[in-house]
Amino acid sequence: MREVQLSTSHELLWSIGELAERAGATVKTVRFYSDQGLLPEAARSSGGHRRYGPQALERLQLIRSLRTLDLPLPEVRRILDDEEATGRVLEDALDSRLRGLGSELKALRWREAALQLVRDCPPAQRAGRLRLLSALSTPPSTAPLARFWRAWLPPRMPRSATAAFLEAAVPQPPDEPHPSQVLAFARLNAMTTAPCPDGRQPQPDVHRVAGAGGAVLLYAGLAEAFELAASHLRRAHAPHPGEALDAYVAAYASAFRSRDTHAFRRSLAARLSAEARLNQYWELAAVVLTPPGRSPQPTPGSADDWLRAALRLDNAGAA
Repeated sequence: MREVQLSTSHELLWSIGELAERAGATVKTVRFYSDQGLLPEAARSSGGHRRYGPQALERLQLIRSLRTLDLPLPEVRRILDDEEATGRVLEDALDSRLRGLGSELKALRWREAALQLVRDCPPAQRAGRLRLLSALSTPPSTAPLARFWRAWLPPRMPRSATAAFLEAAVPQPPDEPHPSQVLAFARLNAMTTAPCPDGRQPQPDVHRVAGAGGAVLLYAGLAEAFELAASHLRRAHAPHPGEALDAYVAAYASAFRSRDTHAFRRSLAARLSAEARLNQYWELAAVVLTPPGRSPQPTPGSADDWLRAALRLDNAGAA
């Protein structure tokens, strides 16, 4: 090692090579961080060469430690520059990086499951599945599904009510999907982005009657009814009249500005049976939500099916 130089303040100063050797780094690395302004030099030699003090060694070791965590240079700079809040800034940077890694891992798992899906399907189906998958980002976005439901809801629904509805209606992609869940989500994406046959998305008659204000009450009541029905679905209970059905009928009665009577229940069953159903959507949503080999997770669609069956039984008993 070359002889160290002594500054006028009797402080040890090292050349760029000496600092690199002490830190176990390369000269190229030290020069890079110095050029980036992350590693300030203490002085220059008479020949114009950089000289660094012991503080530079500590700073270089910290920089390299932060970089091993895969923190980008701007985050490293923030941590170094904010000495008074180093702990908080570092914690924020680590949280941000962890979120980023989580997204990257989720994307890799979706790509892996998508590759398995194409590899394991019959050759005649591969082109179709590739087309479905090519329309998905990785990890996939739920934005097309949300747009589909926003167009289905009555205009001018309050934002909070719309958000509550979308939370229940839009299945979130699993972090570690099975190929069957990837296929189901891809089909949901294709279904919700396909143009409607007549260019206009159909809406249930209750939206026209209730309007935006009535729809808020309707879907708040239906959310309660669906949750009660979901409890029965999880325990494989057969449809039957009771608290869940009463909440279901009450939600529609408020929307139609009626009372819960036997006559209303009969007319409600007739109205509901005449409406278009989104059975395929809810079947696919259940696949997305349910890990393979487990009982299907309840969805608003399966809860609605259970409640409609309970309504038919109740009407038959009343008759």
